[in-house]
Amino acid sequence: MKDVQLGKYLSLHDFCTCTNTYQKYSDHINPYPNSGESIQALKELNYYIIDPIIDYFTLDRFKLTYGFCSHDLRIYLEKKDPITGLKNGRVAPNLDQHIAHEVKKNGDYYCQRLGAACDFLIVELDSDELVDWILKQKLPFDSLYFYGKNRPIHISYGPQQKRQIWAFTTTGKPTQKGIEAWVKRAKEF
Repeated sequence: MKDVQLGKYLSLHDFCTCTNTYQKYSDHINPYPNSGESIQALKELNYYIIDPIIDYFTLDRFKLTYGFCSHDLRIYLEKKDPITGLKNGRVAPNLDQHIAHEVKKNGDYYCQRLGAACDFLIVELDSDELVDWILKQKLPFDSLYFYGKNRPIHISYGPQQKRQIWAFTTTGKPTQKGIEAWVKRAKEF
C-alpha cells in the first residue's frame, strides 16, 4: 500500500510517514489509512493543490511536515513525551481534515468535513509569499491556516470548498484579523 502514488510527486508513504511523531514512535504506529476513500481524498489533494505547487516551486524546495493522520498516529499525537512531559503534537481530527475519510468504531467519520489536508513549506520562501501565490493561482482549497511567515502552512482540499483562511494569535486562537486582504481575495474565486 505504501507505494501508492498520490500525484505526480508524492506517494502514500510520503504522506503517512513525514511527521516527527511518526519518526519517533514508528515501531508502534500504523501510519496508513484504513479507507480507500481516504486514499482518494489524498489523491485529490495532490492533484488540485500539491502537484501545481510542486510544478511551480520544484520538489527539491517542497517540504511536507504533516500529511495523513492515521488512527494510531492520532493516539500518539495526543500522548505526552515520557521524557519532556510535553504533548507530542496538536491534533483536531474533527476539524483539520488530516484524518481524511477515516471512520470511528461507531461508523461516523472522525472529520465530518471530509477531504484531506497537509502542512508544508517551500524552502527559502516566506509562507506569506506562498499564500499570495496560492491565492493568485486560485487553487481550490477548502481551508488554509497561516501560522507565520517562517512556519509551514496548512491546506486542505475537500467537498465544501469554503476557501477560508485563518491566522492564529500567539495563544493559538484562530483569527482573520490582519489577513483581511487574503480573506477578501479568497472569496473572489
